Amino acid sequence: MSEASTLLTIVNAVVIPLADGPVLGGAATGGAGGAAAGAGGTGWFRGWLAVGADGRIEAMGEGALPPERESIGSGEVLDAKGAFLAPGFVSAHSHIFTSGMRGMTPGEPLYGWVGEQSTFIAGADEEDVYWFTLHGCLDFLGNGVTSAYNFTDSRVVGKYDAETDRREIYAIRPEGYLHRQFDAARDAGLRTMNAIRLDSEFQPAEEAFDAFGRAVRYLEASVPAELSLGASVFGAVQWSASAQAARDEVRAMDEHGIGNQAHFLETSEALDQQREKFRWYEEAGALRPGFLFGHFVHPDTYMARVAAQKGAGMVWQPTSNGRLGSGVADIPRYRELGMPIGVGLDDQSCTDVSDPFQNVRIGVYTQRAVNQDASVLMPRDMLRMHTLGSAEALGVADRVGSLEVGKFADLLLVDPSSPDTGPVWDVHAHYAFACGLRNLKRVYVGGQLVSEDGVSTNPLAARASAELHSRVREVAARSVSRSTERLAW
Repeated sequence: MSEASTLLTIVNAVVIPLADGPVLGGAATGGAGGAAAGAGGTGWFRGWLAVGADGRIEAMGEGALPPERESIGSGEVLDAKGAFLAPGFVSAHSHIFTSGMRGMTPGEPLYGWVGEQSTFIAGADEEDVYWFTLHGCLDFLGNGVTSAYNFTDSRVVGKYDAETDRREIYAIRPEGYLHRQFDAARDAGLRTMNAIRLDSEFQPAEEAFDAFGRAVRYLEASVPAELSLGASVFGAVQWSASAQAARDEVRAMDEHGIGNQAHFLETSEALDQQREKFRWYEEAGALRPGFLFGHFVHPDTYMARVAAQKGAGMVWQPTSNGRLGSGVADIPRYRELGMPIGVGLDDQSCTDVSDPFQNVRIGVYTQRAVNQDASVLMPRDMLRMHTLGSAEALGVADRVGSLEVGKFADLLLVDPSSPDTGPVWDVHAHYAFACGLRNLKRVYVGGQLVSEDGVSTNPLAARASAELHSRVREVAARSVSRSTERLAW
């Protein structure tokens, strides 16, 4: 091994890989002996982890750093002093441009809340949405989210009316409005899968497909491969007026070889109308591996069974569903059906604090309360869903989601002693239930420090905050939003 090959080595850590198979043993990992998912089958071990110059985990092992690695002498060596070392969270469902809308419509369900958002964002231009998205991405990173599926804000300016099942369209923005959202995630350093809405209902179909293709090509050309988790179709049939929308989305999936995540059955509002549109996706051939239902709170028994049989998955947003009063997804049933399940933080405007630790606790506790069963969802299972499970649902588990040799070194250093959270009886339970943002000390993406003690290392961070505050006021004034009157400062 050459002296320049190691970027970072973290020693004296409680490593929580959140992997399913052996992570130790053999020359590839640099460990001694083998164990399923960690030492003694516990799913964690005390030891070290090394990051190569390529930003990937090159070795990990139990105990002290082996003498042969001590002699390498390259890169930073960090003593974790017994802190937890875990993979970065993966938010499998996010709308990151909403970072300036926290606290908006605090008592509205989905359609009232999203209607107010739509009114506000109608006043935004390309540079506004760039800074909104950049701020949101840095917020994710500072809170331990290192990879995200991002629903970009559509170029189409309009508002959906659930009572008439129609969307009123005001304008179609330039393609740069979409592209600048890709730029923002890149500039923040967040690994992102960007979802693009086809919007073939609101312009000639071939124009919509051409614009979609240009967006995919722009993404491929402008975002480095190590930061891009690919493109996806932003599924929008829930708000569509015709079954042709489902067929168009399938065409985009097939032409570009990508997946699709569709907001579906999130709220009990207009439920019969939503359920009728499930058939549109089914008949169009959309239900397959790589197709995800975002939320999926209110399907009937047939829908859940068919989706699982076809290989489709779902993404659960426990904090968002609670904030908007949408309901509680039947996660035990989906697990029994074998559906891929990811977890997301959704909008910053409906989680308010984009906190994955809070998302974990709300998820576990609501499932236990609804099912009246304290063991229905265990902490390691929930942590896995918000990391490796999300990566699997998105089809990127070969790169992110767990601490395994060859994967990107997206790492969280979480210190349960600062502030002190007491003795550790169970590592996964303590990490999930007792730790939080106050214990999050360092966030790494590809072995590079991106946040320390909640402070971003990104040179654009201070400007992003200033731009967000000034631009939100300007956009609110342009959109004549009801929220303008409530904007306190």
